[in-house]
Amino acid sequence: MGLEKLADLKKQLAAEVKSAKPIKSPKTASVDPVVLIIGKLQKLFPKTFPKNPNPKVPLKVGILDDLYARSEEIGISKEDIQLAIKTWCKSSRYWSASKEGAVRVDLDGNPAGVVEAKGAAQARAMARKAKTPKVASSIPVGDTLKS
Repeated sequence: MGLEKLADLKKQLAAEVKSAKPIKSPKTASVDPVVLIIGKLQKLFPKTFPKNPNPKVPLKVGILDDLYARSEEIGISKEDIQLAIKTWCKSSRYWSASKEGAVRVDLDGNPAGVVEAKGAAQARAMARKAKTPKVASSIPVGDTLKS
């Protein structure tokens, strides 16, 4: 291959690199929308939605309705609020905070009831369920291995 062909190839490659779309790095990859919504709730209501490593606090019964009432004011749709609260409450940090007698808080972080025995039992059950390893069997029920 001659030097002229190499020079042409170099120009062609340079043009392709210039016109190519940039590759997203992990830092610029899109963030889960629920994480963004929770982040907004943490900024608006820091006592109610504390950032890690602070422990989560049990939320007031009916806090979802309180957030719905303020959805336009805070700029989060009701569907997004529901998804964020569902995600927030389905975590080991939340379940460990939901012990019987623990104080529940409203949006301002003020006391708004306590966790009752039934709520604490439900939190323990959810934590146990999350810890239980899921074992997948490749042998259908009723089948046996033949040697």
